[in-house]
Amino acid sequence: MKNIRKINDDLYYIGQSTRRISLFENVYPVPCGVSYNSYFLDGEKTVLFDTVDKSECEQFFENLEGILNSRALDYFIINHLEPDHSALIKDVIEKYPNVKVVVNPKLKEMLFQFFEFKTDIEQNFIVVKEGDTLKINNHEFTFVMAPMVHWPEVMVTFDITKGILFSADAFGSFGALNGNIFDDEVNFEEKIDEYRRYYTNIVGKYGAQVNALLKKASNLDIKMICPLHGLILRENITKLVEKYSLWATYTPEIKSVLIPYASVYGATQNTVEILAGKLAQKGVKNIKLYDVSQTNHSYILSDCFKYSHIVIATTTYNNGIFVKMEHLLSDLVKHNLQNRTFALIDNGSWLPNIKGCIKTMLSVLKGSSFIEKEVTLKSTPKSSQEAELEEMANAIVKSLS
Repeated sequence: MKNIRKINDDLYYIGQSTRRISLFENVYPVPCGVSYNSYFLDGEKTVLFDTVDKSECEQFFENLEGILNSRALDYFIINHLEPDHSALIKDVIEKYPNVKVVVNPKLKEMLFQFFEFKTDIEQNFIVVKEGDTLKINNHEFTFVMAPMVHWPEVMVTFDITKGILFSADAFGSFGALNGNIFDDEVNFEEKIDEYRRYYTNIVGKYGAQVNALLKKASNLDIKMICPLHGLILRENITKLVEKYSLWATYTPEIKSVLIPYASVYGATQNTVEILAGKLAQKGVKNIKLYDVSQTNHSYILSDCFKYSHIVIATTTYNNGIFVKMEHLLSDLVKHNLQNRTFALIDNGSWLPNIKGCIKTMLSVLKGSSFIEKEVTLKSTPKSSQEAELEEMANAIVKSLS
């Protein structure tokens, strides 16, 4: 049975959600699943926008064949080649050998890295560049290149006639669709954390490239956004674009303190609990603590993009940084986090000397600054060190003002 949703008078959703995978890209937990979005434009000429993951092959083709109802597929617009969207490209082209395949030059080049076709499909291609237009039925489409958002071949397609942006991975989110496919059918505020987690982990490294796309998009009269993951946006476009503008410029959403900590036997945890209490007593709100051994790094990275101040507190391990903390710090560097203020606490029973290692790692991040007051523990916090934690708390509060 086909599973198709009408978006407007001639545009349909033919994608699919999964709740069976535990890790997206075999890295990021998706406890609420993920959607693979594909779209179909009906009319005298038929148009398919992208495909879905291989795991959803059967339902996808049931949807596509059902809506075509024995007609030909005339156009196939490909915006992004990552396999969770492109896995069925070869199957589509071989099933509909006369389809016109709309690609940009880089996308065409990379297509043959993924697929070997049984026949020469050169005659199938319509190769478009920045600003090119294509008229299909009563629609006029233009194409905007979006390299490194988040692959080099990415483009987005804008339906000038209807004001609909087919945005590839931009403006996407983790989470399966649960009957409601539009952003105004759910509590959108509750979804923001997953939009941020998706952005920071998947696209976060490429802020400059996202800014470039946002600048181009600002010249388009966008009334709806159809991403490749997550809800179709028609009410909260401005709100999400504003969030993207913050994330892409590495601007904190809130002035407050995030404390990711690594603690083996509880002493470091106790220390940061004391520090958090002192900060709260001094009026700091929305403080958040994470045990890096218990929470997947993708959630902590997301909040590092949200918070202005980050306290790194970790035990020494194998004469270095505790492995889970080192993973997080490496992620901050790889995702190009910028413009954050850090405070450092280290703990070692015989060699507490890793603050320098942490500072060396984080100093490569543009706009990084460090609270001058640092705290070093030997095994457990001593009552004599309460004054040091007080001093650190005062320094953080002053920096927040």
